[in-house]
Amino acid sequence: MIKIIVVGNIKENYLKEAILEYKKRIHKYTDIDIVEVKDEGLVEKERALKLEGEKIEKHLNRKDYIVTLEIEGKQYTSKEFADKLNQIMIENSNLVFIIGGSYGLSKNIKERAKLHVSFSKLTFPHQLFRVLLLEQIYRSYKIINNESYHK
Repeated sequence: MIKIIVVGNIKENYLKEAILEYKKRIHKYTDIDIVEVKDEGLVEKERALKLEGEKIEKHLNRKDYIVTLEIEGKQYTSKEFADKLNQIMIENSNLVFIIGGSYGLSKNIKERAKLHVSFSKLTFPHQLFRVLLLEQIYRSYKIINNESYHK
């Protein structure tokens, strides 16, 4: 089971459609759930991080293998990412990815993570990044199962 916890929601229909398409593709391999928590907006940074972190924590349990997506995290090629996910899923039944809000993630959430991943040094809109993460999860399953898709 994969759970993706994200701060904020999706307003754009084209992104909603892409998300639904990748969820459908991934569902062939595993159950996947996306949990949205409220974005605190542009309030004071530490307050926003604290409140968003508390909301995220309500959706976590001790058995979760937590992966945070953050610019300071480790970068992987798609093949390396697939290998890492495969290794994690062999040993853990609950894989949780967390995408923070405008200010990132609270220190508490980062400390709970067992893996910190960065897709790039670039900054992406959180809504678009959700699609990127889903695509890479799908690509990983295709790689793991030696199916055509990955180039």
